[in-house]
Amino acid sequence: MVNETKTDRFKPTQPTIPGVPEGVARDAASDSASPSPGFPRGEIVSKVLPWVVVGALAVCIGGGGFFLWQRGSYSQAGPAAAEPTGAAPPAVAEPPKPAPSLPVGPGPVATTEELAKAWAGKRFLFRDPVTSEPVPAMIVHLPDGSYWAFSLREPFGTCDLAYVTELEKLRTDYKFPASHPMVVDTCSRTVYDLLRYGGSSDGGLVRGEVVAGFGIRPPLAIEVRVEGKQLVTARME
Repeated sequence: MVNETKTDRFKPTQPTIPGVPEGVARDAASDSASPSPGFPRGEIVSKVLPWVVVGALAVCIGGGGFFLWQRGSYSQAGPAAAEPTGAAPPAVAEPPKPAPSLPVGPGPVATTEELAKAWAGKRFLFRDPVTSEPVPAMIVHLPDGSYWAFSLREPFGTCDLAYVTELEKLRTDYKFPASHPMVVDTCSRTVYDLLRYGGSSDGGLVRGEVVAGFGIRPPLAIEVRVEGKQLVTARME
């Protein structure tokens, strides 16, 4: 009588391993094929899959945000930070030009061509005969054709005198209705008129009478000689 073995079509026949009993191999194969008790495969997938999806979305969002941030930073700072090729070097500030030097007397301080017009004036320096200090001075071409030089240092003081040719300035700043240029004391607001003579300290007469203010005497006079076209200063009183 033929021994027929009933075969399950959904369970393939297990291979026979030499040296291993047929029952042991069959049991090992059946154990590996069956899922672990208490951990169904579908349950594991359903629990893990949502976390995988959330992690993937987080990576995509973070990477996209970083890319946009980098692009924005480059668009703002890139062109400004880039140094143009062939750019000219920064300009170097030129040193200030020295003030023109003034002539120093005794000696030539101006020419008749420089002072061709009436009331034309020029500043110069004159060495004090006592201290040898160069003090500021002025020479003026008067309307009668003569030249008058004088110190711009206040007599017996330290304030500066100024030669003012703006008549409006004399009216507003010094309250004096002048009809021609005047010499003024910037400290005491004294006004001196070069067309009039005033008394000097030695009892003589000197151009520059005090016509307004409380000045002591006219400005200190400086002797001037005309030698050809040169105006030469000699001494100061």
